[in-house]
Amino acid sequence: MEKKSLLSKILKKITPKPKEERKIKLIAKKILETATSIASFHKAEVILAGSLTRDTWLPNKNEIDVFILFPKNLSLKQLEEIGLDTGKKIIESLKGKWTIEYAQHPYIRGTINGISIDIVPCYKLEKGEKIISAVDRTQFHVKYLEEKLPKEARNEVRLLKQFLKANDLYGADAKTNGFSGYLCELLIIQYKSFLNLLQAVKNWKVKEIIDIEKQWKKEDYNHLKKKFKDEILIVIDPVDKERNVASAVNAYNFFKFKKLAIEFLEKPKEEFFFKKEIKPLSAKEFEKIVKERGTDIIAIIFDPPKVVPDILWPQLRKTTKRLENILKEYEFYVLKSDCWSNEKDLAVIILEMQVSRLPQIDKIVGPWVFDEKNARNFAEKHKNDAIAGPYIEDNYWVVEVYRKWTSARIKLIDSISESKDILQHKGIPNFIAEQLSKKFKVIGSDELKKYLRNRDFAIFMRSYFEKENLALI
Repeated sequence: MEKKSLLSKILKKITPKPKEERKIKLIAKKILETATSIASFHKAEVILAGSLTRDTWLPNKNEIDVFILFPKNLSLKQLEEIGLDTGKKIIESLKGKWTIEYAQHPYIRGTINGISIDIVPCYKLEKGEKIISAVDRTQFHVKYLEEKLPKEARNEVRLLKQFLKANDLYGADAKTNGFSGYLCELLIIQYKSFLNLLQAVKNWKVKEIIDIEKQWKKEDYNHLKKKFKDEILIVIDPVDKERNVASAVNAYNFFKFKKLAIEFLEKPKEEFFFKKEIKPLSAKEFEKIVKERGTDIIAIIFDPPKVVPDILWPQLRKTTKRLENILKEYEFYVLKSDCWSNEKDLAVIILEMQVSRLPQIDKIVGPWVFDEKNARNFAEKHKNDAIAGPYIEDNYWVVEVYRKWTSARIKLIDSISESKDILQHKGIPNFIAEQLSKKFKVIGSDELKKYLRNRDFAIFMRSYFEKENLALI
């Protein structure tokens, strides 16, 4: 099928139906009116943000973002207190239920008629004024997109969002590490259409720089690459030249997008736009894979902390890497690791061991024989624990000692059976440290396969073993 006719067919499926559009816009109108009335008491303004205001949203959208712009004369503490109080009153006036959520500062999340409403306090600023908190930029994003995103480009944004969503690339949240809605809109402004964008993505290089408003000169690009040294895609925010809108995009998702762009342009198919169902890994398949790989799998099971996902996932990943490094310090080597959580009552850290058992005897190579001072210190240090030596091997002093830890699993249990403070001192992030200090268990593959009864975890484990080929040949 010719690409443009295929995209027209896709658009019919991903454009919200009039009934759904009327419903969410009616709720949005009611929220805006109520919020404006309540916020006026504090001389604050209210704006709606997000895809709803620009008609780039996808069907089944169940969230609305409301920003309350307070005067600059409020302190940050006052902004939080008055902002939360105002948010609560708005949700209560609409007969909804609310909770307090936390990002850079707290905000209110409510539910009204099945729609999730985020009410975020920020400062009202004029263009060019220095932002006080990250959310202050949103008012400028809204204005910029109102001016720069043409009506005819709205469906191009929808196509891009759906393409990314179907392939788990949509969202700048800490779990996804992908492309935000704002980034999608900027990419369409830059490249004019979805197909033009894919043609460009094919040729994107590592540290590709996109500067829509030409805020930096070409000779500044090396500086930008150093400034954003750990970021693989650089898209300069049109309202803040010091910010990379694509900072969340990780290397895996960058290369996955490139490969998908190449594949779609070569063989355009509808399936690129709709999520492929991944079959959960069965216990029998799991046993077979582990046997074929010949590795030991160690899993740490615990209750995830009750924090927002954008805090949970970085802490889970950091904990996974820290535990991997602790084992490495004792010569237990991890082939591959990963983590998973349902964000409610189950978190799992997977450590697939390349070396999980070591011999009882360890050889310690000491100083060069010509280094007499350190040789004496070496001999003194090992006078009680050496079972052989010190002897000389290739002009170096050597001793053989009994190894304290011969099992990675036992060492891991010992390392994390500590108080919260000690775990934090070892480099485990605070919320995970608190949970591990309360309760955890370390299990092997035989017990881990029981957790495959959880469908989402079983899908994760299939993805863990069956990594896709991202080579661009």
